[in-house]
Amino acid sequence: MLFMEETLQARVHGDPGLPATLVYLPGMHGDWTLISGFRRAVVGKVRFIETTYPRTLTWSLDEYAAAVEGALADDGIESGWLLGESFGSQVLWAIIARKRFKAVGIILAGGFVKHPLRGAIRWAERLFGRRFLNLICRVIFGYSKIARFRFRKSPETAATLDEFLERRTPLDIQAAQYRLHLVAHNDPRQTAKSVAAPVFALAGILDPIVPWLPVKRWLVKNCNGLRGCKIIRADHNVLATAPLESARQILKWMNETDSH
Repeated sequence: MLFMEETLQARVHGDPGLPATLVYLPGMHGDWTLISGFRRAVVGKVRFIETTYPRTLTWSLDEYAAAVEGALADDGIESGWLLGESFGSQVLWAIIARKRFKAVGIILAGGFVKHPLRGAIRWAERLFGRRFLNLICRVIFGYSKIARFRFRKSPETAATLDEFLERRTPLDIQAAQYRLHLVAHNDPRQTAKSVAAPVFALAGILDPIVPWLPVKRWLVKNCNGLRGCKIIRADHNVLATAPLESARQILKWMNETDSH
């Protein structure tokens, strides 16, 4: 069967001489199939590393973080910017908490600290068990399957949709279900409050999965490292549905931060 890697996969685009390194940590779907439009917009301007998670049903977020660090170390990468998309933001905070990888800056893309609906997710999980998590994962992936319309502004992403859909196997659904369980039980607020690296948040205005308003409100009030928030015309998969605008904003943040 295709795509059954048991280890975290990483692909590096660009050489070490580029002015900055940007590490992409994908969301609940767990792979790089929706990032192609954004990748094209940033490659050549920064060194871009994209990752795909294994379909693990046992890893903790700390183990996700260790696997990312290991893959980066294999390519001689020990510092850079972290770009956490949705679930990837939880892996990002675990990397920050471990204090092994030197984060130059942090970007949340449809990401969060403690999920604003975490209590509701945990309550429903206790009440309905795995059936609830399975339903939510199918809703998320079903939401993604209307992508030919959603990604019409990104031909590169649209071209990868067959691979995206092929990856959505029963095991893939179980792995995503398990990631949702990790989200429901994770609370990295202390890490986010004390982070030393500059933090930026990018979100789509139409996001039913991670509502941006409570996320922004918490960051403004509690995250001393917060340097900027931007809400753009996109949905939850902000990097895929608005790749050019997302890339422009993220590169702007990176350039302005590097100049100080």
